[in-house]
Amino acid sequence: MNQILITDKLYVTPELKKKKKVYKFNFIISIILIVILFSFYVYAEYDRNKNEDISQSILAGMNTEDNTTISSDDDVWLIALNGSSDGETYAELNGASTTLTGTYTASDGNKYTTVGAISIPSIDVNYPILSETTDSLLKVSVCKFWGSNPNEVGNLCIAGHNYRNTRFFSKVPNLVVGDIIEISDLTGRTLRYAVYDKYTVDPSDVSCTSQLTNGKKIVTLITCTNDNKQRVIVQAKEI
Repeated sequence: MNQILITDKLYVTPELKKKKKVYKFNFIISIILIVILFSFYVYAEYDRNKNEDISQSILAGMNTEDNTTISSDDDVWLIALNGSSDGETYAELNGASTTLTGTYTASDGNKYTTVGAISIPSIDVNYPILSETTDSLLKVSVCKFWGSNPNEVGNLCIAGHNYRNTRFFSKVPNLVVGDIIEISDLTGRTLRYAVYDKYTVDPSDVSCTSQLTNGKKIVTLITCTNDNKQRVIVQAKEI
């Protein structure tokens, strides 16, 4: 018995053709946007890896080169985390300050000035502390934001980026009371500090930089929250 298969002919209407073209266009645009976003991500990771290498080369130079110099600063500028100045100068309480700094040539061929180094064993942090805070320097390493010289009486405030990975101060929000922070100055002295407080503040709140420490040696770490809306403050005192 012969069977005859009959299929209905599908008629493509102008409206259906238009929808098909719109779908193709949106699909192509989506692919292009994905490629662009992925390219930005790859470049950002490359740039961060490169800056990590630069930071570690500075740290290595601190351990092998003798480029330490003494400078006297009559005034200190209070610099915001975004690298801008608030337009006022603040003199040290005891007059002119003497800062021990070292200048080192990094793997990128540029020279960077440091005041010491920081190590936090519990979160595997080891970085040089650059002598000032600017947007460009924060991309290279953690920076002295404000306060006393390393391992001296006062409050040494150190700022670093939170990239939400393992670099710079990304893991600082994970620190807990009792964790140890080691600060090395350029005389070769290393002191240990124990975390005693952690909290968040608005970006405009700089009360954590107060130098009223009752003669104690304090270290304050400053970084961003994961959503970049507030600042994480971690404070530690000498033990």
